[in-house]
Amino acid sequence: MASLPADISNQVSRALAEDRGPVNGPGDITALLVPADVQASATIITREAAILCGIPWVNETFRQLDPDVRIEWRFEEGAQLAPNDVLCHLEGPARPLLTGERTALNFLQTLSGTATAARRYAGLVAGTGCKILDTRKTLPGLRTAQKHAVVVGGCVNHRIGLYDAVLIKENHIAAAGSIALAVQRAREIAPGVTVEVEVETFNELDQALAAGADVIMLDEFDLDAMRLAVQHVAGRAKIEASGGIDEAALRSVAETGVDYISIGALTKHVHATDLSMRFELALPGDR
Repeated sequence: MASLPADISNQVSRALAEDRGPVNGPGDITALLVPADVQASATIITREAAILCGIPWVNETFRQLDPDVRIEWRFEEGAQLAPNDVLCHLEGPARPLLTGERTALNFLQTLSGTATAARRYAGLVAGTGCKILDTRKTLPGLRTAQKHAVVVGGCVNHRIGLYDAVLIKENHIAAAGSIALAVQRAREIAPGVTVEVEVETFNELDQALAAGADVIMLDEFDLDAMRLAVQHVAGRAKIEASGGIDEAALRSVAETGVDYISIGALTKHVHATDLSMRFELALPGDR
């Protein structure tokens, strides 16, 4: 299972601040219509099939609002859900349950949607040995959350940001003077990290191989060119296919023998899972 991002607490606090406003402000003025001693219970259900992802974000949302909120999950992170499944049961003071509803569902629907897409893409290349990579085309502020969801769904994280791997593209090559100089400089600046080079021609492919690139990204190569590139590289570097690869073409690309296919749609074209929270309020003293 994917390791949890270190910034979950910060992501949740920022999301709650969007709803509650400034720290010293009035907060959720609609929830104040409910007396402070009223208790409530609630369930979260899904209206469509999905891969469940985002449990830690929901837990953190209600922990920050009120530690007295109790949550009992009926499925684990990464579980396959069917329409109308009850995901969890919540109990506690009504005010924090009402305040946290939208923030909790926003995280859960977005991350479950991302994990669901990742599971679908992973299934399309199953058995080929090819792995589906995500990209940096993520929702601002939710990069680590979405990348967690990608792994939960069965795909693989590319670099997290600009700091943990080198990806040399056309503009970098032009600025450095050549592929060889760009790779050499990358090794000097960041020894030990993966160096990947994007190529558009077989001439550039040979330059990247000669420079010792760890990964070579084939940009907009057709299927025949990909097969030739795989044969030519012969394991001397990992090969990633990228650029305009949709679900219909995914299996054919994977069968060329490339090691990776990067898909921006995993995190960019998110179809949020249709979820809802159902409440039941209790009168004071009814516990």
